[in-house]
Amino acid sequence: MAAAYPALVQALLQPQAYPGGVTSVELVETHVSYIFLTGEHAYKVKKPVNYGFLDFTTLEKRRYFCGQEVALNRRMAPEVYLGVSEVREQAGNIGMDGLGRTVEYAVRMRQLPRHRAMNVLLPLGRVSKAHVRRLAAKIARFHANAAATSEIARLGGLERVRQNVQENLAQMQPYVGWCLSQQVFDTLSAYSNSFLMAKAGLFQSRASQGRVRDCHGDLHTAQIFLLSEPQAEGGWDGISIIDCIEFNERFRYCDVAEDIAFLAMDLDYYQRPDLSQCFVQAYVAESGDPGVLDLLDFFKVYRACVRGKVTAFRLNLPAQPVAPGVWADRVDNEQRQLMAASRVYFQLAASYVPGESGPGSPAVQEGKA
Repeated sequence: MAAAYPALVQALLQPQAYPGGVTSVELVETHVSYIFLTGEHAYKVKKPVNYGFLDFTTLEKRRYFCGQEVALNRRMAPEVYLGVSEVREQAGNIGMDGLGRTVEYAVRMRQLPRHRAMNVLLPLGRVSKAHVRRLAAKIARFHANAAATSEIARLGGLERVRQNVQENLAQMQPYVGWCLSQQVFDTLSAYSNSFLMAKAGLFQSRASQGRVRDCHGDLHTAQIFLLSEPQAEGGWDGISIIDCIEFNERFRYCDVAEDIAFLAMDLDYYQRPDLSQCFVQAYVAESGDPGVLDLLDFFKVYRACVRGKVTAFRLNLPAQPVAPGVWADRVDNEQRQLMAASRVYFQLAASYVPGESGPGSPAVQEGKA
């Protein structure tokens, strides 16, 4: 309901707020952004939120991170990221790149057709092994050219992984009993901590080999658009990969295996382990880095937990504890869908733990349904 949105958001829902003869505006909301779709362009406005791992609470911070988002995403999608727009206000009128004082900033993007997003195409059976091989080649090229300094290796090494895992577990804790059981939480926590302890040397060896780089950091199927066959002009390969992590280097400086595991996990989520396996194999062949396999399941666990947690962030849990079943009777269908999706990600995370069910198991499929 539009009335529930802040005044600035309501103003930007009006077509007259944009240049170029916009006739309609559609809003897409995430836990950190409002995205306004105008047909030709998309404008992303960051919410003034602080989740600990990101802080957009001041106008200056939102301006800075809009600039970072454009610069970093041009590495993989220069055709999409057009610049930073200023939201201005004059005499009560709010407009994008209009007149008056600047009251907000927005990332200006070329609007991509949502029906070509990989997460939309997958349930329709319209993603092939040829697609994922081409995607693997693109990501391998990106990783090969990504910055890999000693400082990045230090900041993205073992201590960073340990910190991210512990922070993630702490942020999952409030959703125990709602989106995952205590048993699943304990399983994920025990596995993650024991792996980090047992494989400390492996993480350090990978960092010393230059495998920790300035990566994408959020590489899942909703960020990938399969737009066309490869184009000769400019060498564009028909794939746009958007929305890398701009707000915290700690999530972007990582072993390349973490990027690969995220996408492989998401293909498992869509019950396409065949495509997941094909993607990993193609990446290893393109990159010449079989070492990603040693960390693959660990990072699949971590990234499935991240997706489960981020999905759960959108739930409006009651301030006072009540029985989950009682609360569920009071929520709308969207909230139920969010809770179900979060549960599936956490179940999938547990399925990667040795001795647990695999991603194609009936338990995971039941959770997906």
